[in-house]
Amino acid sequence: MDPTFQRYRIMSFVTGATLITLFVALLLHSVDLSLSKHLSILFRIDGIAHGIVMYPLYMVASFQMVWKFKLPLALLLLMLVAGFVPGLALYLERRLRRHLYPQGRATQ
Repeated sequence: MDPTFQRYRIMSFVTGATLITLFVALLLHSVDLSLSKHLSILFRIDGIAHGIVMYPLYMVASFQMVWKFKLPLALLLLMLVAGFVPGLALYLERRLRRHLYPQGRATQ
């Protein structure tokens, strides 16, 4: 498997997971205020990690993927939007893996 794709895959999982936890935090905040107050420091750390560290690294990995595999620019835009829509980054990673490696994991 290509190292560029491996980097994209890792950043997709991490960015997608932090975004899903932020979405859960938003739901908890709207449903039960007392629970969200107890977990607020964790949600703040997760938000900072996603917005300042993970998403920019995910953007770099997305640009590298499009550049290396000569993917369409519309896919790049969809990849960049995936950092804001919970679960979309995980879905795109799976679709790209199936598109780039249709026989499964490539060995080197």
